[in-house]
Amino acid sequence: MFSDDELYAIHCATLDVLKNSGIRILSKEAQDIYDGGGAIVDRKNNIVKIPPYMVEDAIQSAPSTLLLAGRNPKNDIVLEANRTGFTNFGEGIMIIDPYTKAYRRTTKKDVGDVARVCDALDAIDVHERAVSAQDVPAAVAPLHEVEINLTNTSKHLFQGCGGAKNLRKVVEMAAAVVGGKDKLRERPIYSCITCPVSPLQLVPESTEVIIECARLGVPINILSMALAGGTSAVTLAGTLVTHNAEVLGGIVLNQLTSKGAPVIYGSSTTMMDLKYTTSPVGCPELGMINAAVAKLAQYYLLPSWVAGG
Repeated sequence: MFSDDELYAIHCATLDVLKNSGIRILSKEAQDIYDGGGAIVDRKNNIVKIPPYMVEDAIQSAPSTLLLAGRNPKNDIVLEANRTGFTNFGEGIMIIDPYTKAYRRTTKKDVGDVARVCDALDAIDVHERAVSAQDVPAAVAPLHEVEINLTNTSKHLFQGCGGAKNLRKVVEMAAAVVGGKDKLRERPIYSCITCPVSPLQLVPESTEVIIECARLGVPINILSMALAGGTSAVTLAGTLVTHNAEVLGGIVLNQLTSKGAPVIYGSSTTMMDLKYTTSPVGCPELGMINAAVAKLAQYYLLPSWVAGG
């Protein structure tokens, strides 16, 4: 999609944004970690400006190859250069009931049922929480979802958890499945997902998960969901730079916390339909942006997770 010179130009533009505009970081703990690594932290305005050498160091220390273990070892997948895998999409909040045909909100049982379907599909390599459990308390819904997902899939599980408190509980569950936290580090059957808030912001729930995943050795998928024309520049090129800055800013925090921590360069970035103010995930622009993101991740030698068309 891009020549090496074009990739370098995008990279340089991103470094300029991180150095001169910075990213908004509200967490004091995260600010301290950035500060300790050499970033310029404006604590009054909660802006962190990251020098280029810090970004380059984080890219270098992040692993290029990741094992995503399945509960059943036959479903292990390795993320590395020139290897592609597939997953389902998430997270749906409504479903057409397969028996009554009613259009209704999703439940915990639906989470498990869809996980079982995905487990049976050979084309799906890892499972992302496909629908949400809306019949349990929202604050702990991720715990219910992880519990029923791990019960119903033997493949690697991707799921956000809302915050560090829930993440620690999720790790306890996953460790119980594999035989302890040391085993979980060796064979991670769970990866967390967190999303920057466009434009150029990492909220406390996101930074605390990025930090805690690094400490626990849990893979973290830092996945921007910028909307061209909505939360980022209307041009696809401008959105790509914003996206890159958000994800690399999170990777810097992850690697400052623990050098070599497992991290994935993620994207579900698309455009906003300005007529209907919706985010069409089936539009051509989504495919274009995410093909570009995948190429950027290859340029950085980082494992990637991108949305398809």
